[in-house]
Amino acid sequence: MSKIAVIFWSGTGNTEEMAKAVIKGAKDAGAQAELFGASEFRADMLDSFDGIALGCPAMGAEELEDGEFLPMYESIKNRLSDKKIVLFGSYGWGDGEWMRVWDEEVKALGANVAAEFVIANEAPDADAIAACEKLGKALV
Repeated sequence: MSKIAVIFWSGTGNTEEMAKAVIKGAKDAGAQAELFGASEFRADMLDSFDGIALGCPAMGAEELEDGEFLPMYESIKNRLSDKKIVLFGSYGWGDGEWMRVWDEEVKALGANVAAEFVIANEAPDADAIAACEKLGKALV
Protein backbone atom coordinates (compact mmCIF):
# COMPACT_ATOMS: atom_id res chain seq x y z
CA MET A 1 0.00 0.00 0.00
CA SER A 2 1.33 3.42 -0.95
CA LYS A 3 1.84 5.96 1.80
CA ILE A 4 1.14 9.55 0.79
CA ALA A 5 1.83 12.82 2.63
CA VAL A 6 -0.23 15.87 1.71
CA ILE A 7 1.56 18.95 3.09
CA PHE A 8 -0.01 22.39 2.75
CA TRP A 9 -0.34 25.94 4.02
CA SER A 10 -3.57 27.88 3.68
CA GLY A 11 -4.44 31.39 4.75
CA THR A 12 -8.06 31.52 3.60
CA GLY A 13 -8.99 27.83 3.55
CA ASN A 14 -8.89 27.52 -0.25
CA THR A 15 -5.65 25.51 -0.42
CA GLU A 16 -6.77 23.45 2.58
CA GLU A 17 -9.93 22.48 0.70
CA MET A 18 -7.75 21.41 -2.22
CA ALA A 19 -5.51 19.39 0.14
CA LYS A 20 -8.51 17.50 1.47
CA ALA A 21 -9.50 16.63 -2.10
CA VAL A 22 -5.99 15.28 -2.78
CA ILE A 23 -6.30 13.13 0.37
CA LYS A 24 -9.68 11.83 -0.81
CA GLY A 25 -8.27 10.90 -4.21
CA ALA A 26 -5.31 9.06 -2.70
CA LYS A 27 -7.52 7.15 -0.26
CA ASP A 28 -10.04 6.31 -2.99
CA ALA A 29 -7.12 4.79 -4.95
CA GLY A 30 -6.18 2.62 -1.97
CA ALA A 31 -3.33 4.60 -0.42
CA GLN A 32 -2.72 5.43 3.19
CA ALA A 33 -2.76 9.25 3.13
CA GLU A 34 -1.92 11.75 5.87
CA LEU A 35 -2.61 15.48 5.94
CA PHE A 36 -0.01 17.84 7.42
CA GLY A 37 0.06 21.58 7.90
CA ALA A 38 3.45 22.88 6.74
CA SER A 39 4.59 23.57 10.31
CA GLU A 40 3.82 19.95 11.29
CA PHE A 41 6.04 18.28 8.69
CA ARG A 42 9.75 17.71 9.32
CA ALA A 43 12.41 16.69 6.82
CA ASP A 44 13.14 13.48 8.73
CA MET A 45 9.58 12.32 7.95
CA LEU A 46 10.11 12.43 4.18
CA ASP A 47 11.49 8.91 3.81
CA SER A 48 8.35 7.45 5.42
CA PHE A 49 6.26 8.36 2.37
CA ASP A 50 6.12 7.03 -1.20
CA GLY A 51 4.48 10.16 -2.58
CA ILE A 52 4.31 13.81 -1.56
CA ALA A 53 1.66 16.38 -2.44
CA LEU A 54 2.68 19.97 -1.74
CA GLY A 55 0.10 22.74 -1.59
CA CYS A 56 0.72 26.45 -1.16
CA PRO A 57 -1.16 29.53 -2.34
CA ALA A 58 0.43 32.44 -4.14
CA MET A 59 1.56 35.13 -1.73
CA GLY A 60 3.05 38.58 -2.23
CA ALA A 61 4.41 38.91 -5.75
CA GLU A 62 3.42 35.35 -6.67
CA GLU A 63 5.69 33.60 -4.18
CA LEU A 64 5.39 30.67 -1.79
CA GLU A 65 4.23 31.58 1.73
CA ASP A 66 7.46 32.37 3.62
CA GLY A 67 6.49 32.06 7.29
CA GLU A 68 5.71 28.33 7.50
CA PHE A 69 5.60 26.73 4.06
CA LEU A 70 8.85 27.99 2.56
CA PRO A 71 11.02 26.96 5.55
CA MET A 72 9.52 23.45 5.44
CA TYR A 73 9.96 23.25 1.67
CA GLU A 74 13.57 24.47 1.90
CA SER A 75 14.26 21.70 4.45
CA ILE A 76 13.03 18.94 2.10
CA LYS A 77 13.64 20.20 -1.43
CA ASN A 78 17.12 18.71 -1.82
CA ARG A 79 15.71 15.30 -0.85
CA LEU A 80 12.95 15.23 -3.48
CA SER A 81 15.06 13.50 -6.13
CA ASP A 82 13.16 10.45 -7.39
CA LYS A 83 10.18 11.12 -5.07
CA LYS A 84 6.70 11.08 -6.60
CA ILE A 85 5.44 14.67 -6.26
CA VAL A 86 2.36 16.70 -7.14
CA LEU A 87 1.76 20.43 -6.57
CA PHE A 88 -1.38 22.46 -5.99
CA GLY A 89 -2.51 25.83 -4.67
CA SER A 90 -4.84 28.78 -4.99
CA TYR A 91 -4.29 32.39 -5.99
CA GLY A 92 -6.20 35.64 -6.02
CA TRP A 93 -4.21 37.70 -8.50
CA GLY A 94 -1.64 37.20 -11.22
CA ASP A 95 -1.68 34.33 -13.67
CA GLY A 96 -0.17 31.38 -11.80
CA GLU A 97 3.47 32.33 -12.28
CA TRP A 98 4.38 31.15 -8.76
CA MET A 99 3.23 27.64 -9.62
CA ARG A 100 5.03 27.48 -12.96
CA VAL A 101 8.28 28.59 -11.28
CA TRP A 102 7.78 26.09 -8.44
CA ASP A 103 6.97 23.27 -10.88
CA GLU A 104 10.14 23.98 -12.86
CA GLU A 105 12.21 23.97 -9.66
CA VAL A 106 10.79 20.65 -8.46
CA LYS A 107 11.48 19.06 -11.85
CA ALA A 108 15.05 20.46 -11.84
CA LEU A 109 15.57 18.86 -8.42
CA GLY A 110 14.90 15.47 -10.02
CA ALA A 111 11.49 14.82 -8.50
CA ASN A 112 9.15 12.49 -10.35
CA VAL A 113 6.23 14.84 -11.02
CA ALA A 114 3.28 12.44 -11.20
CA ALA A 115 0.72 14.84 -12.68
CA GLU A 116 0.32 18.41 -13.91
CA PHE A 117 -0.12 20.92 -11.07
CA VAL A 118 -3.57 22.22 -10.16
CA ILE A 119 -4.29 25.86 -9.39
CA ALA A 120 -7.56 27.54 -8.45
CA ASN A 121 -8.41 31.20 -8.65
CA GLU A 122 -9.82 31.96 -5.18
CA ALA A 123 -12.04 29.14 -3.85
CA PRO A 124 -11.67 25.91 -5.82
CA ASP A 125 -14.68 25.09 -7.98
CA ALA A 126 -15.96 21.58 -8.71
CA ASP A 127 -13.48 21.16 -11.59
CA ALA A 128 -10.51 22.11 -9.37
CA ILE A 129 -11.68 19.73 -6.62
CA ALA A 130 -11.99 16.91 -9.17
CA ALA A 131 -8.51 17.74 -10.51
CA CYS A 132 -7.11 17.62 -6.97
CA GLU A 133 -8.69 14.20 -6.42
CA LYS A 134 -6.92 13.07 -9.62
CA LEU A 135 -3.63 14.40 -8.17
CA GLY A 136 -4.12 12.15 -5.15
CA LYS A 137 -4.79 9.16 -7.38
CA ALA A 138 -1.70 9.93 -9.49
CA LEU A 139 0.51 9.57 -6.42
CA VAL A 140 -0.65 6.01 -5.73
